[in-house]
Amino acid sequence: IVDLCDGIMVARGDLGVECAPEDVPILQKQIIDECRTQGKPVVVATQMLESMIDNPTPTRAEASDVATAIYDGADAIMLSAESAAGAYPEESVVMQQRIINRVESDPHYQQYLKSFEPHHDETAAAAIIMAARQIARTVNAKAIISFTCGGTTAQKASKKRPDVPILAISPLLTTSRQLSLSWGVYPEYVEEGVLDTDNFRSMLREACGIAIKKGLVSDANDLLVVTAGFPFGTPGAANIVRVIPAAGPTYWDSSL
Repeated sequence: IVDLCDGIMVARGDLGVECAPEDVPILQKQIIDECRTQGKPVVVATQMLESMIDNPTPTRAEASDVATAIYDGADAIMLSAESAAGAYPEESVVMQQRIINRVESDPHYQQYLKSFEPHHDETAAAAIIMAARQIARTVNAKAIISFTCGGTTAQKASKKRPDVPILAISPLLTTSRQLSLSWGVYPEYVEEGVLDTDNFRSMLREACGIAIKKGLVSDANDLLVVTAGFPFGTPGAANIVRVIPAAGPTYWDSSL
């Protein structure tokens, strides 16, 4: 099923109708693992903060359930009736975000993410993505920037769960919207006329400007790791990796 889909939702309420309650947590983990292996976005949903339909705070068990989905490595978590028809929709959203922030600040969270190592495919694109993640870690880069059309390169980068945000720049609005679901990806839609795909230096300058606008960098010497594929627009192509400072591709301080 995962192989045929663009993304998967683990709707536990519906899943519980089809199988025993004790099987749902195990199936949730198996589905998330399979989606991570294939690099497909996976959303965990339904009955996450169920009691907040009528109450301003969740039960501690519900808070733990939301946290577990994040620790499992889900790309996204989703509210249902809590925000669609509940008495406390805003409080539900705020509470879910509080739990996300708390889990992602926990050192154990990174350990959980690193404990799952997806299968490595032996393509040039996969090698570039792996190299970008390692380079970002070595030089303490602030972000990985991926130029992408169909979103494949950005999804592969997300699959590896790097330590830094992934800025995905695409000339396709549909791709940008779809990438919003992928873990750690901050998509940016840039109209095709604005992105000069025949001038890589111009593309790098545009990337630096976007990184500054999104607040991913705060200093001219902050480093960015950029991946791209040429000819641009070729599905799955990733054959370039560059390290540039936020000041732009023509700037390099000797201290870097």
